[in-house]
Amino acid sequence: MRRDALLEVRGLRVAAGAAAGSAPILHGVDLTVGRGEVLGVIGESGAGKSTIGLAALGLLRPGCRVLGGSVRFDGISLFEAPSRTVRKLRGGRIAYVAQSAFASFNPAQRLLAQTIESSVVHGLMTREQATAKAKELYAQLQLPDPDSFGERFPHQVSGGQLQRAMIAMAIMSDPDLIVFDEPTTALDVTTQIEVLRSIKALVESRNLSAIYVTHDLALVTQIAHRILVLRRGRVVESAETRQMLACPRDDYTRSLWAVREFAKMPAEASTPIIELSGVSAAYHSLRVLHDVDLSVPRRHTVALIGESGSGKSTIAKVITGILPPIGGSVRFEGQRLAPDLRGRSLEQLRRIQLVHQNPDSALNPRRTIEQTLARPLAVFQKVSGSVLRQRVVDLLQMVGLPRDYLHRRPGELSGGEKQRIAIARALAAKPDVIVCDEVTSALDQLVQRDILDLLSELQRQLGVTYIFITHDLATVRAVADDVVVLRNGRVVVAGEKGKVLSPPYEPYTGLLISSVPEIDPDWLDRTFGKGRGAPPHALSMHPNSAVV
Repeated sequence: MRRDALLEVRGLRVAAGAAAGSAPILHGVDLTVGRGEVLGVIGESGAGKSTIGLAALGLLRPGCRVLGGSVRFDGISLFEAPSRTVRKLRGGRIAYVAQSAFASFNPAQRLLAQTIESSVVHGLMTREQATAKAKELYAQLQLPDPDSFGERFPHQVSGGQLQRAMIAMAIMSDPDLIVFDEPTTALDVTTQIEVLRSIKALVESRNLSAIYVTHDLALVTQIAHRILVLRRGRVVESAETRQMLACPRDDYTRSLWAVREFAKMPAEASTPIIELSGVSAAYHSLRVLHDVDLSVPRRHTVALIGESGSGKSTIAKVITGILPPIGGSVRFEGQRLAPDLRGRSLEQLRRIQLVHQNPDSALNPRRTIEQTLARPLAVFQKVSGSVLRQRVVDLLQMVGLPRDYLHRRPGELSGGEKQRIAIARALAAKPDVIVCDEVTSALDQLVQRDILDLLSELQRQLGVTYIFITHDLATVRAVADDVVVLRNGRVVVAGEKGKVLSPPYEPYTGLLISSVPEIDPDWLDRTFGKGRGAPPHALSMHPNSAVV
């Protein structure tokens, strides 16, 4: 169906850096978003997806500049119109839902104040009107206790709830266009379906136009009318979703559509390197782990899976000493570790490393990539000078990034590139155990394959042990030797991968498996039915209390 154009991008060229000859990000991109149309933008990490999303708001990342082309919203040139005009559009007719809700919300302000701020500041409604509308949106988005939900702070809700709160913020002004930038990237399978159904219901009920930026092919096929494929800043092809699924023209598109084929050699039986015995943990008065027992065999990959708030990341914090447990013990090679990392030796700290879930908050935005990677090398490996510089270059190459990234800062990188830097920083310590907290969640399928290959090869060569926290069950099937399923801070089932992920399933494990989307435009409606809000079976797993 042909739709009137709302957003038109023509010949857009963007570069990183102010100097002449600086690295290009976009090379003459053309795209159109019609009224009431959802355009899915997919491609590998660093392809320019988020740059296009920001350009649709008349914005660029710090350090980037427009070399040529135009971006027109309803006939208004966003990079030529007066700044006052563009700000008014962003406050009213164009909205943005960021990739990381935790990094986007102010931790010191309550959710309601942040939800209504833009609408009140731009004079679209009074504070009282905005408050009433925010509560209506909270209810529509299936958030718990909508009348009081906004009184919570960002850290007092789960990732899925915070992402839906950000969607409510974007919808407040009744915009014509919303840019969704990886809105479900860091969410578990059940929570991402809740959020996706919320997005789809809002878009359809309000006849919104949207750009949906993602690397998740299965998700984008559920919501997009058309899909645009990017590679290295260029449009590879663009077509209606069903047409592209049926017959992708370009070899690169076909490679994205191909099912990831990765098979890790099974690990041999070995003694435990890390053991948790009766571990309980809490955030202030909220108890999130309940008497957890966990054994991690040496040279194995143990995957922790479960819904948002199940305690996966809390286990990572306990193992690394970031969060001292309130009960139980953690042993490393039979030796009891100090609960707090400040009580552990430098050697113990070196041997257990953590790759954080959110690279935006894990990487210092003021440090260059060279400074970020040089620090652990200097502290743990005691190297300096030219040797240190070469080790940093070697780490970049190990995670598939070129030497010219040395002088960039995190703000100049894509989400996937930042995650690779976080992995390289952990590898710099030459650890025995790496706790990988959603390390591939921000990466496209091709880069995921590269990272999984890398981690597998390091395990084979160096005997590294992995604790792999993820919501991606395809990744679990690819890399895990053992699987631990968590729910509400308790171990539901644990054992060898083949036993845990094969029928007959334990009921909750079966629910997780059934929530993995397929690359089929009808999968969401066929599986959960048409209608607003989250699927009933997923909502039943999220209590109305705050989840951390």
